[in-house]
Amino acid sequence: QVQLVESGGGLVQPGGSLRLSCAASGIIFGRNHMGWYRQALGKEREWVAIKFIDGRTNYADSVKGRFIISRDSAKNTMYLQMNSLKPEDTAVYYCNVWPLNSRYWGQGTQVTVSS
Repeated sequence: QVQLVESGGGLVQPGGSLRLSCAASGIIFGRNHMGWYRQALGKEREWVAIKFIDGRTNYADSVKGRFIISRDSAKNTMYLQMNSLKPEDTAVYYCNVWPLNSRYWGQGTQVTVSS
């Protein structure tokens, strides 16, 4: 059974940084394309960043140059370093495989960017 647990969210001022973590059981990150997704209040869930098996990454235009996705294979943990945060980054952030599997959603972690 796959379980993904996100953590690291919080309240941060515009321009600040946060690092999110995604710990996994039942799945090995290095053998799956993995992604970070987010859902803002009243909006559909959207993908934010992808880490491919071969190490390549891809980012949504809205976060390109500000967010960095990475993984630690030894810890089977994935990260999302978020810099230069903007109020529009406020959302619940989730990790999942890419393409996503609806059975793998965790509880997410809330990120709020506000002064």
